[in-house]
Amino acid sequence: MTRNINTLLWLLVTVMAVRLGLTAILPLADTTEPRYAEIARIMAETGDWITPWFDYGVPFWGKPPLSFWAQAMSFRLLGVTEFAGRLPSWLASVVTVFLVYKLRRYLHPDRGSEASRISGLWAALIYATTALGFLTAGTIMTDSFLALGCTLVLTSLIVRLQGGPELWGWLFFVGLAIGLLAKGPLALVLTGLPVSLWVVLTRRWLTLWQLLPWLRGSLLTLAIAVPWYVLAELKTPGFLDYFIVGEHIKRFLVSSWQGDLYGNAHEFTRGTIWLYLIAASFPWGLIAIAAFARNRWHKRTPQHQWQPREKGVGGLVLASALSPALFFTLSGNILWTYVLPGLPFLAVLVSSLWPDGFTRPVPASALAAVLVIPMTGTAAGGWIAIHPEQLKTERDLVARVDQLPGMTAHNLVYLDKAPYSARFYSQGEVHAIDEAVVIHRLEKGILPEPMALAVAKGNKPMLRRLEALTAPIEENRRYRLFLLKTLPESTAHTSDRKSKTGGIDYNATNDRPLS
Repeated sequence: MTRNINTLLWLLVTVMAVRLGLTAILPLADTTEPRYAEIARIMAETGDWITPWFDYGVPFWGKPPLSFWAQAMSFRLLGVTEFAGRLPSWLASVVTVFLVYKLRRYLHPDRGSEASRISGLWAALIYATTALGFLTAGTIMTDSFLALGCTLVLTSLIVRLQGGPELWGWLFFVGLAIGLLAKGPLALVLTGLPVSLWVVLTRRWLTLWQLLPWLRGSLLTLAIAVPWYVLAELKTPGFLDYFIVGEHIKRFLVSSWQGDLYGNAHEFTRGTIWLYLIAASFPWGLIAIAAFARNRWHKRTPQHQWQPREKGVGGLVLASALSPALFFTLSGNILWTYVLPGLPFLAVLVSSLWPDGFTRPVPASALAAVLVIPMTGTAAGGWIAIHPEQLKTERDLVARVDQLPGMTAHNLVYLDKAPYSARFYSQGEVHAIDEAVVIHRLEKGILPEPMALAVAKGNKPMLRRLEALTAPIEENRRYRLFLLKTLPESTAHTSDRKSKTGGIDYNATNDRPLS
C-alpha cells in the first residue's frame, strides 16, 4: 500500500509540475489572459491597489481585485512575464488540490490510515487532471481564486461535520471573504445553495448553528472583504451599481445584455451548462457515469469508502458538486469556467465509486485516465510554443518592432483598436489610431514620427491602399505590419514637388530591418 501512495504522490507532483512548466512557455493569447494580465500590470505599475484599471484612466468594474492583487505582486517580484502572471493561479490551484485531499481523508472511515491517504491522493489527482482543473491551474483568470474560496467554505463545513477541529469553522468564513474578493456575491450563492439544500432536507439547523462561529465569523468575513468594496465605490462612484446589479443579475438573466462594458454577452441555449460540466470534468465525469451505471447494474456498493458522521453529508458533497450547474441551468449567458467550483467535490465523489478503493496497484486503465489530459495539454502546449503564430497573440510582433533601428513599441500603432496582448507585451506603449486619421495623413504626407502600422487582415480596403504604396514588412495571424518613416525636412519639400506622398518614406523597408 505504501508503494501505491508513493506512485500516486509522484503522479500528482508530476502533473502539477508539468502544468507549472507550461505557464512559462506559452504566450498570452487574446482575449481573456492578456486582458486580465494588462489590468494587473497597470496595477503593479501605478501602485493603485484599490481600483483595477481596464486602461489608463478607465476603471475596471467587472471583477473584484483579489486575482489582480496576486498577479500584480507577482509582476513586482518576478518581472512582467507570462510565468509571473500565471503563477498565482497555479498556487491557488495547489491549495485547492490540497483541500480536496484533506476533505477526502476526513470522509474516510479510518482517517489516519494509509487507505485514507490513498483515497485523498486519488481525489486530488482526479481534480488536477480534469480538463478544466488542469487548464485553469495555470491561466490568468479569476476563476481559480473563486474555486479556492468556494472549496475552502464547503470543505470547512464538511470537515466540521466529520468532527474536524474548530479552526475549520473559522476557515469557513475566510473562504467566504476570498470568494467575495475574487468574484463577488456569486461566491455566496455557489456556497449557500448546497448548504441550504442540505440543511432543509436534513433539518440539521441546530447542528449547523453550533458547528460554526456565525457571529464572530461573519464579522471576520466583513472585516476582510467589505473595506475594499467601500473604498472602490468612493474612488469610482457607480461601481456598486454596475457590479452588483449588472454583473450579478442582468448578466445571468438577460442573454442579450448590452451593459457589459468590457466584453460581449454569451448567449447559449438554456441547460448548456450541463454539457459544459461534462466537458470540464473530462475524462472523469464520463468515467463516473460509467462506474455508477456498472455498480447499479451489478448491484454493487463500494464498501468502506464513505462514513458520514452526520446525516446527509454525502448529499452535501453531491450538492456542492452540482450547485454551479444547477444555478446556471436557466442562464444563457454562460462560460464553461462557471462549473469550476463544483469540480473539487465531483472529484471526491468519483474517488468513492470504485469497490476496491484503489488499494491495489494502480490499474492501467486508471493510469491512462490520469494521463490523458496532462499529456494532451503537454503536446498541445509544445506545438503552440513552436508555432506561436497560430495563436491570436501580438508577442512576436511587438518584439519585432522593438528590434527595428531607432524604434520601440511606442512606435507600434494599431488601426482602430490595440489588442490586449499588444498592450501587455509592450507594457502599455502601443497606440491605436483612427482609420480616418491615417487616411488623412497618407493624403497629406503628415507623419509626426516613424510609425509601424498594424492593420487587420480583414480590412481589405485599407490593406489595398497601403500595399499600393509599400509592401508589408511582417504579418501574423491577424495583422499585417507596414513601416512608415518621416524624411528629413529638405527631402520632404523636394518630395512634395515630385510626389503625392509628401514627407512619408514608403520605401523605408529597403533598409530590411527585419530579417
